Amino acid sequence: MKLTVNTQPSYEIIIENDCLTQIGSRAKALLPKAERAVLVSDTNVAPLYAEKVKQSLENAGFSVSTAVFPAGEQSKNLTTISSFYAAFSKANLTRTDFAVALGGGVCGDMTGFAAATWLRGIPFIQIPTTLLSQVDSSVGGKTGVDLPEGKNLVGAFHQPALVLIDPQTLSTLAPAFFADGMGEVIKYGCIRDKSLFDRLAAEDCRNYLAEMIYTCVDIKRQVVERDERDTGERAILNFGHTFGHALERVQNYGGLSHGKAVGIGMVLISQIGEKNGLTAAGTAESITALLQKYGLPTSCEETLETLLPATAHDKKSSGSGVKLVFLKTIGECFTQNVPRSELPELCGVSQ
Repeated sequence: MKLTVNTQPSYEIIIENDCLTQIGSRAKALLPKAERAVLVSDTNVAPLYAEKVKQSLENAGFSVSTAVFPAGEQSKNLTTISSFYAAFSKANLTRTDFAVALGGGVCGDMTGFAAATWLRGIPFIQIPTTLLSQVDSSVGGKTGVDLPEGKNLVGAFHQPALVLIDPQTLSTLAPAFFADGMGEVIKYGCIRDKSLFDRLAAEDCRNYLAEMIYTCVDIKRQVVERDERDTGERAILNFGHTFGHALERVQNYGGLSHGKAVGIGMVLISQIGEKNGLTAAGTAESITALLQKYGLPTSCEETLETLLPATAHDKKSSGSGVKLVFLKTIGECFTQNVPRSELPELCGVSQ
């Protein structure tokens, strides 16, 4: 299966078993002037797939170096980015050379940011190996790192030259990481595709993985093409993320993983929407049931009183307000700008 994302520049997304071995020939066709590549991966993924990817690149004539960082969200910082720059420098990467992100969302976000800022921009190729990165973060060109003040506060828009998605890599994914990706899959059903939501509820998604990935990526493709720089419609992709990111920050990025935090965020915002007459009754209950089916938590110990201050650095903030994403019903969403001073009342929190 193949999709083309019509951004500036445009690029292809390939969803195919064992497409990792195609990277050499595809990179050669895409980047004919390139001579060198740096393969970036983490300590979980590199032992599984790095040699296969490196061999494919070398067979195509590229000189390949590797940069491996400790797996986990805690590595998503400027110190790790500096280590990537050191690897790029040692490999003598020029503007016609490229980087490859082999791993999950953390790897893709950081490699993309390093590529966007090395020599003011070099190409990079995404090879996402987790469900979360395959259905969401590898597509759309958002790159970045976390700061103590908040998640993804430093970053750049930098579209990949190519995305290679091999569903077979999910076979080596621990159940907890697979569940994590399902948080984002369920999000797509919530905001745009009730039939996807209903099928996830009725069947086991592992029986139609490639089709499910394609559906999610296609939704994101359509949104990104209409709003590449995240100034309007693209905000709907952040359903559940305002409180999800706040929860991650309160836990210092060492507690709940991203997909789990977003799942709880989807439940919270839907409960708030129902209480304020913005969301159809029973929506939060339906989302809760589906999250639970795929092994995701639906509540947390932190209260809204604790989470609200942590939304202050949300990237969707504008002036003194924040753009919240609500569901009208499953499959239909909208955004609403809420003045920060009115947020406690909307959430039912006493000031």
